[in-house]
Amino acid sequence: MKTLQFREAICEAMTEEMRRDDTIYLMGEEVAEYNGAYKASKGMLDEFGEKRVIDTPISELGFSGVAIGSAMNGNRPIVEYMTFNFSLVGIDQIINNAAKIRQMSGGQFNCPIVFRGPTASAGQLAATHSQAFESWYANCPGLKVVVPSNPADAKGLLKSAIRDDDPVIFMESEQMYGDKGEVPEGEYLIPIGVAEIKRKGADVTIVSFGKIIKEAYTAAEQLSEEGIECEIIDLRTIRPMDHDTIIESVKKTNRLVILEESWPFGNISTEITYQVQSAAFDYLDAPIVKINTADTPAPYSPVLLKEWLPNSDDVIKAVKKVLYKD
Repeated sequence: MKTLQFREAICEAMTEEMRRDDTIYLMGEEVAEYNGAYKASKGMLDEFGEKRVIDTPISELGFSGVAIGSAMNGNRPIVEYMTFNFSLVGIDQIINNAAKIRQMSGGQFNCPIVFRGPTASAGQLAATHSQAFESWYANCPGLKVVVPSNPADAKGLLKSAIRDDDPVIFMESEQMYGDKGEVPEGEYLIPIGVAEIKRKGADVTIVSFGKIIKEAYTAAEQLSEEGIECEIIDLRTIRPMDHDTIIESVKKTNRLVILEESWPFGNISTEITYQVQSAAFDYLDAPIVKINTADTPAPYSPVLLKEWLPNSDDVIKAVKKVLYKD
């Protein structure tokens, strides 16, 4: 094993895949000369040249469309958005072209493309730069949505996403790029659509994904000191979702808490709640509790932002609630 930052794992995944397949290229704002806005493409321009690591104008609609057309004609582009907030400028291309072209062409065209970049909050970036887009894109048939929470998963999942023959939305976090973790040596891939139990426990199941899952780990350690053992599931992939891993865990623990950094209405935790009550209602010993951000746009004030975001204290309260210990 070796230790890499999250950004280094992303860079390593893209570099390895571009060495393997010359139809793969990277494009986006500042990905080349500047080595990426978050240095996730450091050194790639020097190795692959300007025809395969391409700086684009500030025009998400334009370069998303160029990449989709390229993918339909035999290439495998990786499109980096400086933030998925900016993907809203190009969302028509993603939803109405990339996601639908296989069906609309009767299978004559596919679109092997990865759209990647940070999602959700990243400190004091205020309302228009702090939105979580997982549920937005997961709502659209034809797209796969991946949200890794650590360097090892990021590398293995990104390699799988690049090799996938369908469009993949690959979501990261500005606040995770400096996170360090152990990454396996050599070639490895993590299959899309498979969750992982990161911590075993018998008292309550906690489901989460992305950077906010770190709050679940903190809470689980504190609860363990009180004799409460939490089982933590990292979804890793939002669509397709690994319902079976969640349901089997709930059948064991009989309680479920879902932690998600998004607004409360119509999100991933709502979908999980429906799936569990549908498939494992008789196993539940308490109502499911979901933890989300406050139902407002993200504030700029650090004091308000701290209140707006879920934290480990919220997880502890939720676990004790489903255990009737509050």
